[in-house]
Amino acid sequence: MIDQADYDRVVHVLPLLRHADASLVQEFRRVAFLARVPVGRDVFVEGDRADAIALLVAGVVRVYKSGETGREITLYRLGLGESCVLTANAILSQRSFPAIATVEQDVEAVMIPAERFRAWVRSHDVWRDFVFELFSQRLSAVMAIVDEVVFRRMDRRLATLLHQRARAANPVRMTHQEMADELGSAREVISRLIEALAADGIVHAQRGMVEVLDFGELSVRALT
Repeated sequence: MIDQADYDRVVHVLPLLRHADASLVQEFRRVAFLARVPVGRDVFVEGDRADAIALLVAGVVRVYKSGETGREITLYRLGLGESCVLTANAILSQRSFPAIATVEQDVEAVMIPAERFRAWVRSHDVWRDFVFELFSQRLSAVMAIVDEVVFRRMDRRLATLLHQRARAANPVRMTHQEMADELGSAREVISRLIEALAADGIVHAQRGMVEVLDFGELSVRALT
């Protein structure tokens, strides 16, 4: 059960509740509960049964696929006020979770039991609209990933990743393996591409970090 103080915090990040009718709000407060998950913990792994869906109040969750060779590719990340479309799909279809969801920053989330989630989709327009919008947004994100993987060269994708991350914090504190996992590549490929960028004076690479020295040229590499 969610008390008034926690409910006020939840409404701030889930404004759909402001438009919900009294019966949904009452049931939401009665059946939902807050959970905290520390960094590094898996929320779901492939094959898990989805007994509840999380709506994030704080933190970041990475959702990714891992192949038989151990290579990974990030599908999307969840942040403030967001939820996982793969969890929603698993609940609605009553199938197992098809990926891995891991906490990257300590998470606080509102948990909705699966049976209530399904019932609200059937009986409340505002909740159904929320779920449809969730599917729409994540489908677009996953299609963008497909486009990246299939149609863009890895050197361009790496340049784009470094450019985006360095704009937020330079140097970029990621290992070559973490970059490979993000982009769905192999560590050896990423290491070779970073060495080439370093040889051209565009970046300076150290263990566990890459400093961008020439943002302009890196931007050109991302586009050409």
